[in-house]
Amino acid sequence: MFSTKSDCPVPFDQQPLNEYLALKESFLFSWSMSTNKSFIVNLFYIFISLFVVFSIFLIVCTNTNNLSQFFLLDLIFSNVVIFFLFIRLYLGWSYVVKRLMSATVFYEESGWYDGQVWIKTSDYLIQDRLIGIYQVKPSIVRIKYSCLSIILNLIVIYLFFLCFE
Repeated sequence: MFSTKSDCPVPFDQQPLNEYLALKESFLFSWSMSTNKSFIVNLFYIFISLFVVFSIFLIVCTNTNNLSQFFLLDLIFSNVVIFFLFIRLYLGWSYVVKRLMSATVFYEESGWYDGQVWIKTSDYLIQDRLIGIYQVKPSIVRIKYSCLSIILNLIVIYLFFLCFE
């Protein structure tokens, strides 16, 4: 359900509401907008998949005899990849929420050299800000807390790794 309003001079793909809807329907970003239960289950599936992939990689590339070091190294790699995934989610959603909350929209008509600025009407501004506040910002907060928990998890894993050396 994309927005097509005729009084908006911004090209269809560059309208903040349409950018939000496109991001919301994409595979990676829709996962971050799901319910808490679905979010945690999908995060668990991603973590297990990464853990298996890195286990295979570490078996092939290293000759670690210590099982605890192998396990902790696998956990570190998996958590780092998930951390970068959350950074990507944060950057995408923060760009969209910035454009939704702004009273002006910078857009390009045909290329990088002919940018224009459109001042949103009150209808557009109210609609975009409501979507930004009630739809996007809670996901950004969840992503921030997830990043923080992954950082703490990495610190704990690294400390365990140092103990088993």
